[in-house]
Amino acid sequence: MARILIIDDDDLLRNVLAKALSHAGHTVIQAADGQQGVDLFRAVAVDLVITDLIMPVQEGVETIMKIRRENPALPIVAISGGVTNSKLYLDIAGKIGAERILPKPFTPQELLQVVDEVLMRPQK
Repeated sequence: MARILIIDDDDLLRNVLAKALSHAGHTVIQAADGQQGVDLFRAVAVDLVITDLIMPVQEGVETIMKIRRENPALPIVAISGGVTNSKLYLDIAGKIGAERILPKPFTPQELLQVVDEVLMRPQK
């Protein structure tokens, strides 16, 4: 299974996603903001990054750009929702390197399906 980095400032959602991914057999690493996520990405080899887009300290768009510069082939799933302009943020994320975008709210099963699809694709 995969080692997945989840970056989201919503502790409850991040923990729910981590639990669902762990139950599916993945190893999950968690970060509460983009800067912490980039630091963990640099310290630990991961197979996939799932990042929220609207966060304090460092937003997801900047996070995606930093990760893309260092690892252009790493799959990234961008998640966002519940705030004004979240669709715009998701569109931008898709254009700057997110492999998939997933608007909130979504179910753990929808996330698992997206994760499986992204991980099964051949690396660029």
